[in-house]
Amino acid sequence: MQVLPAVDVSHGRLARLESGIRVPVEAFDGDPLRAARAFSDAGAAWIHLVDMDRAFEGVPTSLELISAIAALGPSVQASGGITDAGEIAEVLDAGAQRAVLSSAALVDLDGLASLIEVFGQRLVVGLETDGTWIRPRGRWGEQPGPPIDLMTSVGAAVGMGASRLLLTHVGHVGAMQGMDEASIRMVVARAHPVPVVASGGAGSLEELASLSSAGLEGVVVGRALYDGGLELAAAIEVAAGAFP
Repeated sequence: MQVLPAVDVSHGRLARLESGIRVPVEAFDGDPLRAARAFSDAGAAWIHLVDMDRAFEGVPTSLELISAIAALGPSVQASGGITDAGEIAEVLDAGAQRAVLSSAALVDLDGLASLIEVFGQRLVVGLETDGTWIRPRGRWGEQPGPPIDLMTSVGAAVGMGASRLLLTHVGHVGAMQGMDEASIRMVVARAHPVPVVASGGAGSLEELASLSSAGLEGVVVGRALYDGGLELAAAIEVAAGAFP
């Protein structure tokens, strides 16, 4: 199982969500490239980059940062408000290896199928969830259309040939109070053999060891690396050693 350190960015500075509000992160002097460099030095093969400005305002501000992080060595998984072919191509052209499609795109299944066909392995279908329902964040608010069932969305994405899913439990993001392991296991089973990466709440080595038996391809870890005392090198070692 891989560990993907998250670099969340707003207006060029490290940030995180707190009760839906973007707040500054003081670690690494707020410098996202400095954080990415430290994560690269600790052995990260991937950096999960979140452009909060695109997610909340529809305006990308992290394209140059994608290029700078990619130049350090790790592959970049770009996310944050990406909903159409132009936005996917934009981050891929900037140097990202993978683009995460926002859950807001799930309201248009025909469009989703087309994007999966065009971008293949470089597209990750994002599933932001609150309980059993899809709950996109950012500029779409609570829900961009009729309620969408999580497991129905997993089945639809897999049936369309999605190469990878990113499952984010919205209520757990930044809380460092543990991930929703039961839900993760259900999604992994439903998605098989499509790989699943999970995000939201990872905070300890013990939890990573437990999650490695869930069949996940990877776990995105954010706040715990900045102010939770989790050492990335140790997390990578535990995740890799516990699950072949």
